[in-house]
Amino acid sequence: MALISVAALSLILTACSTAPITSHSKGFWDGVIVYNFSKFIIYLSNLFGGYGWGIIVFTILIRIIILPLMIYQTKTTMKTAELQPKLKEIQKKYSSRDMESQQKLREEQQKLYAEAGVNPMAGCLPLIIQLPVMYALYAAVSRTPALKGGTFLWLHLGDKDPYFILPVLAALFTLISTWLSMKSQPKSSQNGMTAAMTFGMPLVILITALNFASAITLYWVITNLFQVGQTLIIQNPFKIQREREERLQTEKAKRKAIEKAKRKATKSKRK
Repeated sequence: MALISVAALSLILTACSTAPITSHSKGFWDGVIVYNFSKFIIYLSNLFGGYGWGIIVFTILIRIIILPLMIYQTKTTMKTAELQPKLKEIQKKYSSRDMESQQKLREEQQKLYAEAGVNPMAGCLPLIIQLPVMYALYAAVSRTPALKGGTFLWLHLGDKDPYFILPVLAALFTLISTWLSMKSQPKSSQNGMTAAMTFGMPLVILITALNFASAITLYWVITNLFQVGQTLIIQNPFKIQREREERLQTEKAKRKAIEKAKRKATKSKRK
């Protein structure tokens, strides 16, 4: 619900005006947010030698700023994935659709989340923050003549990518990032919805990016590329799977040792 509200608010704000952004722009959205975005991107562009580089550096800075939130989201996602077997048990226990069972189901789920220190809504925070940033970037580019007319490699930043290279890259990096994130989850929590997320999200990104200005698609490409690197460092699925397998093997060895000790004790009693 919060995500829908922020998206709707951002759309309303960006639709308020199409007038060029200048130092005389009024209102909090135009005069403070969009104007300062525009000014800062132009400053970075002058510093790094082009509007495309300005947007790239701007994107990286945004990702660094929200990195603590992303780390928190990653840890929450991993904890939630580990809780899936217990959540399924609770759902099975209260599978009836009557109000009393559903109330018990919610209470048990909230209790489980609380005991594990998990906030299931935390996963939305980075996206909630990035949506207004993306809309502000769109407004800054589309309403600042210098940025709208800017070029980078084969791109006109205010127009679509004529060769569809950026949309494909944005979708590809989204696919890799999503696949890496899903791969770190326990096999017991992976299902048809996991596969749908892995391939559905990149498809949505691709279709959307085909109709967006190159500046926004460039932002997506760098954001998702950054996400791939971040996932490999913070949520390395290969390391997580190896550690999970080692834990399972240790637990299995303990169970075998206990069963062996029980059998030995039973034999001793019989003698």
